[in-house]
Amino acid sequence: MQRLPNLTWLRTFEAAARLLNFTEAGRELGLTQTAVSQHMKALESALGCRLFTRKARGLDLTDLGKAYLPTVRQALTDIGRTTTSLFGPTAKQTIVVKLPISTAALWLAPLLPDFARAHPKINIRMVSNIWADSTLGDDVDVEIRLGHGDWPDAQALRVSSEAIVPVTAARSASDIRGPKDLAAGPLIHILGHDDNWRRYFAAAGIESDGTGHRFAVDTSIAALELVEAGGGHACVVARFAESAVRAGRAVAIVGAPIGFPQAHYLMRPATARRPRPEAALFEDWLLARFAEDAGASG
Repeated sequence: MQRLPNLTWLRTFEAAARLLNFTEAGRELGLTQTAVSQHMKALESALGCRLFTRKARGLDLTDLGKAYLPTVRQALTDIGRTTTSLFGPTAKQTIVVKLPISTAALWLAPLLPDFARAHPKINIRMVSNIWADSTLGDDVDVEIRLGHGDWPDAQALRVSSEAIVPVTAARSASDIRGPKDLAAGPLIHILGHDDNWRRYFAAAGIESDGTGHRFAVDTSIAALELVEAGGGHACVVARFAESAVRAGRAVAIVGAPIGFPQAHYLMRPATARRPRPEAALFEDWLLARFAEDAGASG
């Protein structure tokens, strides 16, 4: 059998290596500082090498400790993820999922019942924001942002490519024969996506100074409501428009998609904090949904 150290020692090692503090690691694991120290001494003895350099004001990993940590972390994550996937959490668990309001309402919400049926012991508390803020809160388990991926407070893993499409009320879709008909307005402007119409018309070789904007709203949700009510045309993220059409909303896509510089990103804390097993399971499910959309559009 392959050489395998005590799993409890490995779990303690991961926490101590991440926090570089035995006391804080013990607090996270429900152990005393002495117990953490004993675990690390036992692990180092079993491995025959030092994993930490003890300093007067803290700890540092040795080169072997740094090399060992990624494998240990991945192994613990895989064990937790697989255990939750196969056997479910030991009791009802709630994870907090944060994402842009339009992504939440127009794309994710219709998909969540599928996750709930597959994982009945995991509850979802979904919170949303209009603008991508700069704080990855400690109480948020999974966060998705829409933007350029340039947030300084966290690591950002790109999980989608996006496009934009023009939409109008379904009852008037037959009147739109091309971009020139759209340029005649009225146009709905979405704050935060300031250049959607200019980008769309430039791709069609049409100059537009934006004077056709009748309404300005701060979400794609409001834009689609206005479109459905006959308030004009909007240029929105394609996945939002497609979801609205699938849901039976009285809107129609009236032009080919064009590229959009923003994308959805899965946020990770700047510190190497491991997600809870149920949160990691939801992340896997969420990434699969983005991948399915990419495959369908491809």
